[in-house]
Amino acid sequence: MRESACSIESIAEAVRNYDGVKRKLAIGRLVQRLKIPSEHVVASFGEDAAVITTDAGRDDVLLLAADGIWSRLMEVDPYWAGYCSILVNIHDIAAMGGRPVALVDIFSMCDCKIGTLVTKGMHDASQQFGVPVVGGHVHPDADVNSIGVAVLGVAQSDGVIYSTTAEDGDVIIAAYDLEGRVHPSSGANWDSVTMKDAAFLRAQIAIMQELGEKKLVTAGKDISNPGLLGTLGMLLEVSRMGAVVDIERIPSPPLAEHGITLVQWLMMYPGMGFILTAHREHVDAIISCFSSVSMCATVIGEVNASKKLEIRCGDSSAEVFDFVNDDVTGIERCYPDE
Repeated sequence: MRESACSIESIAEAVRNYDGVKRKLAIGRLVQRLKIPSEHVVASFGEDAAVITTDAGRDDVLLLAADGIWSRLMEVDPYWAGYCSILVNIHDIAAMGGRPVALVDIFSMCDCKIGTLVTKGMHDASQQFGVPVVGGHVHPDADVNSIGVAVLGVAQSDGVIYSTTAEDGDVIIAAYDLEGRVHPSSGANWDSVTMKDAAFLRAQIAIMQELGEKKLVTAGKDISNPGLLGTLGMLLEVSRMGAVVDIERIPSPPLAEHGITLVQWLMMYPGMGFILTAHREHVDAIISCFSSVSMCATVIGEVNASKKLEIRCGDSSAEVFDFVNDDVTGIERCYPDE
């Protein structure tokens, strides 16, 4: 047992109060002010990328996403911030079952040295994953250093993996590349990417496209800034579902060896990690797909209709989120009739 049973409530409380989770609440407020109907938009807010149709009769769709990098990471490690600005966008397209095609950026800088390191990180990630930066905008005389990146991807229309489609009775699968390190300049990040070669990383990213096209999963997201449980909370919220997760079944590296606790691991941004829901009969095929690219995939729980995310450890349990009374993003409440 990696954590004592009596600490299960403290894990739930730590996740609820994590900045990476709490910052997501602003999303719902923005959605209420921004959303408008469009005949070409199949899905938008609540997904890792918007799904957009082009010409009638085509069997593919466009995927569009954008991410900004937390300013505190820019201050601590500009190179890693630049690298992550590319990485997180590529993950967003992969999580949707798509193939990333190209990126654009908006870069503001007040320090040329920081700017050089950020662009070096962006270049290296872009080169490793084979997704070019093709344009954008730069503010060379800004008051702050900040980077935002947008990505365009493509997917088969019937192979898109949505966040909103988890079903009662689905199993929950967590998939990680555990071969890595706690990033030396950011204890909140697990780096399993910078030391890997390009072909290996591209194969890992392509696995989600394979899962989507084979229709092996019902819903999915990349594990992002809120960590595993926070990301799962976002998926369940927009799917209008709940779940029970067995904490002891969550894959992790040797925690003591890396000087981290289970709580820290649960809130880490992994270099390569996804959370999926699926029908039980597809579990073996999903695990086999991830195993083929050296990712550890494990069933960690089950989706239910409770609209609550509960974690368990032995005989102890605790509630992390109650989606009836509380919000992670609040997006679900923007679509009350759906």
